Amino acid sequence: MSNSPFATPSPADWRALAEAALKDRDLASLVHLDADGLDLRPLYAAANAGEAVTAPRPSHADGRAWDLRILVEGDDAAALNALALAQLEGGAASLLVRGGVTADSDTLVQTLAGVQLELAEVALDAGLDGATAADALAVAAKGSPRARLAFHMDPVSAFVGQGGGARPLADYLELAGNTAARHAEAYPDARAFLASGRVVHEAGGTAAQELGYLLANAVALTDAAGRAGLSPAQAFQRMVLGVSLDQSYFDGLAKVRALRLMWRTLTRAWGAESEAVIEARSSRRMLAARDAWPNLLRLTAAGFAGAVGGADVIVLDAFSRAAGMPDAFALRQARNTQLILMEEAHLGRVDDPAAGSWFLDTRTRDLAEAGWAAFRQIEREGGLVASVEGGGLQSRVAKAREALVTGYARGDAHLIGVTRFVDEDPRPAHVTDEADDAPPPPDYRCEPLSPLRLAADLETGETAR
Repeated sequence: MSNSPFATPSPADWRALAEAALKDRDLASLVHLDADGLDLRPLYAAANAGEAVTAPRPSHADGRAWDLRILVEGDDAAALNALALAQLEGGAASLLVRGGVTADSDTLVQTLAGVQLELAEVALDAGLDGATAADALAVAAKGSPRARLAFHMDPVSAFVGQGGGARPLADYLELAGNTAARHAEAYPDARAFLASGRVVHEAGGTAAQELGYLLANAVALTDAAGRAGLSPAQAFQRMVLGVSLDQSYFDGLAKVRALRLMWRTLTRAWGAESEAVIEARSSRRMLAARDAWPNLLRLTAAGFAGAVGGADVIVLDAFSRAAGMPDAFALRQARNTQLILMEEAHLGRVDDPAAGSWFLDTRTRDLAEAGWAAFRQIEREGGLVASVEGGGLQSRVAKAREALVTGYARGDAHLIGVTRFVDEDPRPAHVTDEADDAPPPPDYRCEPLSPLRLAADLETGETAR
């Protein structure tokens, strides 16, 4: 048996084989452009890639690689309390609470009865009522300085997501800043702000648009915190960055890594360099309702992207969420998907496993640069508030949304179970109807970034087999 080493092929060797396989087609036909106009090449090597990128998550979450967070939402405090306790006992590390239970302290206290806030972090998703919900959570924590709280105030996303509010957008930002400053002494470790790009993603925006919006959101929140008396360093300490992940796991993990690089650059420019705390939530625009079971594959891919990309917190939706409010089984699957990724696949055992991949490092760097360009465009328009009120942001996202929907409609992209491998008689998933929580008509309006669900039209029309 020969002990000679394997030959190392050169780019020229690959080129010769590729040209032979393509026959009359040009090599350039293998290069594709993504939604941001970034090129995706067929081969990445030392000859066409830059230096390695390193973007590991800075710390472990109480001995785990990341914080396994479960979303519990609804208006019934007693039912949500039982659900929350079951999820924590089953392996979840923290909770994200959404719905009518965040409206006042009495209801939120009932919802969190038995939850040890010094051990299990509780985050909120209360939209434009974020300041009120933050006050309610502060009451529920009973003044314990060790309570792990994430108020998650994100007024700009809530305002543009529903097309306005009862007061001007600038007033919501001021309220968020003042609320954060008011609770800073009692809860010095609380995370007051969520600078999320989720509203852009769910409306059909590109990865670069999401990242650019996210940074502009963080700047707007930091400015509001400064006017309330908090320094940039204090604001950064109290901020979580929110990103959405869909089934495109390579792009997803590169997006998380790119965000960490961008945040380092932004905070360094403020003279208060800070490590990013990134909460990755699964995309709802990718979920199907007619046949919910393939969503398990998409959600697993999103969880994989968050874990390998280095997210500090991962939240996966229930697979049946597009059809209605999930039952206990669906929520258990959302939790167990993460547990399997963490404890059986051991995805968190290696810090930044994507580092050193020519493709993933190049993709990370390209997304960071494109996201930074999108951020600078918003800043040139006068900042996020001016961009939202003037409609510049929304017009760019609308173009991306149209291109995305068109791509799926003509078959350039596919959803398993919707446009490919369609089950003619899908097994139903048990859900209950979602409460109609439509807000009253806003007094102060802007062009909305309405959420998109890609499968909605495809499920009702003719689908490709």
